[in-house]
Amino acid sequence: MAGRRPTANSGSGEQSDTLISEPITPKPGTFDTSMMARGGPGLPRVFTWRGKEYHVLGVIDTWTGRQPGHGMDKEYTYIRKHFYRINTTTGEIMTLQFDRRPQGSRGRERWSLFSLQDRDG
Repeated sequence: MAGRRPTANSGSGEQSDTLISEPITPKPGTFDTSMMARGGPGLPRVFTWRGKEYHVLGVIDTWTGRQPGHGMDKEYTYIRKHFYRINTTTGEIMTLQFDRRPQGSRGRERWSLFSLQDRDG
């Protein structure tokens, strides 16, 4: 599956994910400010997806999506997306995505649920 990153415990019995790519609504005041202090987006510790509230129990893995510069900035690489593989207090394993420049948003930053690990995987 495109965009899928193996989990730390994948080994030969790799878990599968379902691509979701739907917006989430972060709960105000729950952002992890320690990540913001390092220049990254503050991961929301509580968010709503499809009308249900989820609480982040822990971060399993993080990575970034990079985009090469162009024109005068060809020598630079820009971090466009941040991914956070998380587990929730209710047992879900999700990948949240932060897109610094989502299409059609006129430069607004946006969080989404990128994928959800299949429970039977």
